[in-house]
Amino acid sequence: MIRRRHLLGGAGLAATGLLGVGCASALPEGLEVHELSWLDVQRDRPVLARLTLPAERSGSTPRPLVVISPGIGSNRFGYSYLAGGLAQRGWACLNLEHVGSNRQVWWGNPWSLVDRLQHAAREEEALARVLDLRFALDQVLGASAWRGRVDAERVVGAGHSYGANTLMLAAGAGVRRQGQALNLREPRLKAVVLMSAPPFYGEADVPAVVGGISVPNLHITTTEDVIKIPGYLSPVEDRLTLYQHMGGARKGLLVFKGGSHSIFTDRSAPGGFSHNAQVKAATTEISHLWLAAALQGQAPSTSALEAWRGQYAAAVERLEL
Repeated sequence: MIRRRHLLGGAGLAATGLLGVGCASALPEGLEVHELSWLDVQRDRPVLARLTLPAERSGSTPRPLVVISPGIGSNRFGYSYLAGGLAQRGWACLNLEHVGSNRQVWWGNPWSLVDRLQHAAREEEALARVLDLRFALDQVLGASAWRGRVDAERVVGAGHSYGANTLMLAAGAGVRRQGQALNLREPRLKAVVLMSAPPFYGEADVPAVVGGISVPNLHITTTEDVIKIPGYLSPVEDRLTLYQHMGGARKGLLVFKGGSHSIFTDRSAPGGFSHNAQVKAATTEISHLWLAAALQGQAPSTSALEAWRGQYAAAVERLEL
C-alpha cells in the first residue's frame, strides 16, 4: 500500500530549513517512494532526493540503505530501474540530485551546451556533490520519520559516471590540493558499486588517489564505455586502470559486451533494446548480491554467482569477483 507521510520532526530538518515536504507516489505494488527536498543553509544549496523502499508492514525490520549518485545531467528520477529493482529485493534506495550538475545542463542555448557540461564538471561541483551525499544521509538517518525503516548501520553507495566519482571521493579517494589532503571520506559508507567510473582528470598518480580506498568496491563497465564530454574524454581502459589500482580488501570487476557509457542510465536504446534490458537486470542483481554480501564481510556465495552467470553469461565479457 502506498502511504502518505509528512517528513517533519527531524532535528536536522529544523536546523537546516525544509524546502519541501515529501509524499508518496505510485510505484509497483509493495514499494513506496518519497520526494525529499532540503536546504543546506551552510552552503546555501538545495539538496534533493527520492527515497524508494518496501512498503511499511507490521513487524518489518529496518532496511539497508543504498545511496545512488547520478551521472552528469541526471536527477533523482533517473536510474529508476536500479532503485526499483533493489527496493524489490529489500533495500531502501536514496537517489540523489545534485543541483549544480543536474538536468539543467541540457536547458538553454544548444551552442553553449559544451560550456554548461564543462562548468558542471568543474572541481567545485565535484566536491559539492560529496557534501550533498553527506548532508542527505544526515537528514534521512537523523529524521524520526525513518527510524525503524532505514538501518543507519548498513549504508552503501552506487554511482554512475560522475556519480561514481562522487562515491570514490566519499569512499576515501586521496585528493590533495595546495599540499593538503581533502578529507572527504564518509565513514557511514560500507561498500560501493562504481558504474562507468571516470578517471581523476589531472591526477597522474592513480595508485596514490585510489589505493587508499578500503571499502569493498565493485566496478561495472562495458567494452564500449567511452566518455565523450569535450575536455573530459575517457576510454574504457580508464575504468580498468581504476579497478587495477583501487584498494580495499575485496574488489570486483564486471565488464559487459557492448553498450555505450549511457547504457547504465534509464535509456533503453544503447546497446540494443534486448541487450540493454539484460545489462540492467544483470547490474541490478549483481549489485544486490555484492552489496548484501559486503555488509556481512563476505563475497557473494558461489551458488548465487553461479545462478547469476547462468542467466546473464551471454551479456558478459569479463567477471572477476
